[in-house]
Amino acid sequence: MSPNLVLDVLEGAFAVVRLNPDDSVPRWARGGALWSITQTPEELSIVCRSERVPPGLRTEGPFKALKIRGPLDFNLTGILASLADPLAAAGLSIFALSTFDTDYVLVPEAGLGRALAALESAGHQVAEDGVA
Repeated sequence: MSPNLVLDVLEGAFAVVRLNPDDSVPRWARGGALWSITQTPEELSIVCRSERVPPGLRTEGPFKALKIRGPLDFNLTGILASLADPLAAAGLSIFALSTFDTDYVLVPEAGLGRALAALESAGHQVAEDGVA
């Protein structure tokens, strides 16, 4: 069983952008409290602030980013499931990112209130200041 988690809501809205696998990482993708680049043989996937994305690209969002206060021990299990399960029960899709120290979950911006209520009902805590 995973522990109850403390979550921060990052300021601003985020987008997930799909580029071709041989594209270079664009300058606009970098900057802000959270940005992530993942490259596979099939795609170059970018998570960044929505306002940084130029028009005309294949994108999803806007999303709000929830950051789990860490660092998290690599031996912990069920961290993402403890967030994904109540969010799924609330009818919300997620986009998850992991770093060395912690995990982030992106939820649709329009569903942020429902997401926070579902997570608090599941025993997690949203930081009192709410926004990081």
